[in-house]
Amino acid sequence: MEKRIKLAIRAVVGAALALAVGAASAEVVTLKVAHFLPPGSTAHAKFITPWCEKINKESAGQLKCQIYPAMQLGGTPPQLIDQVRDGVADIVWTLPGYSAGRFPAVEVFELPFMINKAEASSRALWEYVRENKLDQSEFKDVKPILFHVHDGGQLHLVKKPIATLSNFRGLKLRAPTRQTNKFIAALGATPVGMPVPQVSEALSKGVIDGAMMPWEVVPAVKAQEMVKFHSESDPKFRSLYTTAFIFAMNKAKYDSLAPDLKAVIDANGGADASAWVGKVWDESATEARKLAADRGNQFNRIPAEELGAWQRAGQVVYDSWVSEVSAKGYDGKALLKSAQSLVGKYDPL
Repeated sequence: MEKRIKLAIRAVVGAALALAVGAASAEVVTLKVAHFLPPGSTAHAKFITPWCEKINKESAGQLKCQIYPAMQLGGTPPQLIDQVRDGVADIVWTLPGYSAGRFPAVEVFELPFMINKAEASSRALWEYVRENKLDQSEFKDVKPILFHVHDGGQLHLVKKPIATLSNFRGLKLRAPTRQTNKFIAALGATPVGMPVPQVSEALSKGVIDGAMMPWEVVPAVKAQEMVKFHSESDPKFRSLYTTAFIFAMNKAKYDSLAPDLKAVIDANGGADASAWVGKVWDESATEARKLAADRGNQFNRIPAEELGAWQRAGQVVYDSWVSEVSAKGYDGKALLKSAQSLVGKYDPL
């Protein structure tokens, strides 16, 4: 009798433990996801929100996002990468280039005339990071989920268009990163570095004469309402510039997840996810450009022959980047060759 009682007790305890384990495994994990743009932006509405909905569905509701747009967790856009490293946020979307000089190897994709389409070049960027083990060096303090670039940057001007190299003289132009600052200076204008959220006020107050931005971000800051001219590069030539972005997770948060939940995160990252986000940017450009056209803004296309002169003027930016990363222990020439090879593989003209 006593033996049977003990067996019964063990059975009850075992069932209770099984239920407890089941309940624990079904516990909802809420991820704090932070970025710097408003809820109406492409990043929030067409990338981050759908991504969060997808991981929620694929985890049977166990992964849930609480999204904090427009720096609602505090701080400034350049601090996002530290916020995810330190656990202030669980996931962030940001630009490595906002932290000047901190991630120099990935800046190769921000050199002038590197990319054509964001979808293909985003795949190339992910492969470049993995091929050169940057996830184990520059980004070792975070868990990269994906990398991507935006659609090719264009010039948006308040008072007059830019058609030739000489038109840059005397202009103050916004640039998003160190490499675009150097490029604008090489073209003869005065670069004014600032994150996207500051562009609207700077244009309205005349702090800058224009901005170098992709079409996608123009509606997010209502730039089409503050400028009248848009100078676009010939599509037969590579774009003026692009910017590298990272969607990254806190390493400790990722490591704390159950294996099946880690698998969900992994399945929604990597090369294919990077290319998907790039495609979102490619597709957004047409809609954003139409908003400017509907306002009656003026457009001009810079021919490939003229862009060739701009490219020669911008060679100094390439040389400077190679020297800088080489001084930090990288093989700058090899990294440049790697990036150009991968872009040529996935994003040929």
